[in-house]
Amino acid sequence: MNILTRFKTAANVIFKGTTDSSNVIKEDMKNWSNLATFLGIDTEHTPRKAMSNATYYACLKTLSESIGKMPLKVLTRQGVNGVKADREHPYWKMLHDRPNRYMTAAGFWSLIEYNRNHHGNGYAWIYYNERGGRGKRTELFPLEPWLVEMWYDDAQLLAETPGIWYRYTAPNGKIVMIPYDSMLHLRNFATSDGLIGKPMRQVLAETIDGNVKAQKLLNKMYDNGFAGKAAIQYTGELSDELQKRFAAGIEKYIKGEYKKDGIDMLIPLPYMAKIENLSNVKLADSQFIELKQYSAIQIAAAFGIKPVQIGDYTKSSYASSEAQQLAFLVDTLLFIVKQYEDEINYKLFDDSEDFVKFNVDVILRADFKTKIETLRTAIYSGQMTVNEARAIDDREALPGGNKLIVNGGTIYLEDVGKQYAQRREVSTNE
Repeated sequence: MNILTRFKTAANVIFKGTTDSSNVIKEDMKNWSNLATFLGIDTEHTPRKAMSNATYYACLKTLSESIGKMPLKVLTRQGVNGVKADREHPYWKMLHDRPNRYMTAAGFWSLIEYNRNHHGNGYAWIYYNERGGRGKRTELFPLEPWLVEMWYDDAQLLAETPGIWYRYTAPNGKIVMIPYDSMLHLRNFATSDGLIGKPMRQVLAETIDGNVKAQKLLNKMYDNGFAGKAAIQYTGELSDELQKRFAAGIEKYIKGEYKKDGIDMLIPLPYMAKIENLSNVKLADSQFIELKQYSAIQIAAAFGIKPVQIGDYTKSSYASSEAQQLAFLVDTLLFIVKQYEDEINYKLFDDSEDFVKFNVDVILRADFKTKIETLRTAIYSGQMTVNEARAIDDREALPGGNKLIVNGGTIYLEDVGKQYAQRREVSTNE
């Protein structure tokens, strides 16, 4: 199959025999909506409903900001000479400072992490906008997850060998087929095939829906002045229309809609009429607060977020904020960071000696005294130079500060005792 025939065949498959892809998308969405309604699935603003839950929002915010605040460094392996930061690498500025001309690194990586959790998949198009392939002007552009589909070209319509492609439908209806190695794909841990991640709001659908309904109930009780349903008893007969107008008027007084007129605490009733409560809502009796708190902890646990990080200090057992951050890093962030590093290293660096690594030290920033003591220990144990320690503290280098320092009393293990033998030999000669 020649290249022209392949592209023609691929175009027929991709565009489904039509040039107006936007109509196809609209028709697909309409069909899905009809099917979901028939099956009883709630399709109205599902992402917005999930985001309205404070716990779910706090968990997304914590993870997104944690990834966004950790800078990416491009490192180079130097064999026996160890590893050094390569600030001259063409990808340093893109990964560390500005992935594309419109976004900062913090905003870009936090958006990818948000999409990875909220939509199940975070996509970034590796755009080589300079002829000759990978150059200094390579950029990363985030793509809307709901507009990206993963295709497996087993019929070899797009390439000589079967492979995975990403079909991106732009908001203007234009369709772009992106090769597998030109797309950074960060997926949620919840996946059934290892290729497409499931949104956290889908995994936690019932718990989130229960929390949203609980908040709506609380809001409604505020609107009603915490008054339950009531029955109005009156003497006489009223038409259906007058009954509705009578009940509506009483309900306005209960809800406080006449506060602007100075009427807040009183409800006027006609002669021989009275109001009787049908239910007395008590949040304490129904353990409303306990159940809501429990469901909030469930949502946080699914994200790997500690209760303290969502404002729950009832069972805080951490000795310090540093210990809490260390537990969060080990239990939650390390897996996420490893996934980012693996994907970036494979798609951008192939098998070269260059690789990227997140600076997780920003998560574990200690107080000034602890930081100084740690740097002092590293300097006097020969692990870093004075200038390297000053760079961590954002201070300028000093002359003579690039030499390693060790304690003079430190010797190799195999040399222990040799100094005493030398002393005895000198004493014998004397």
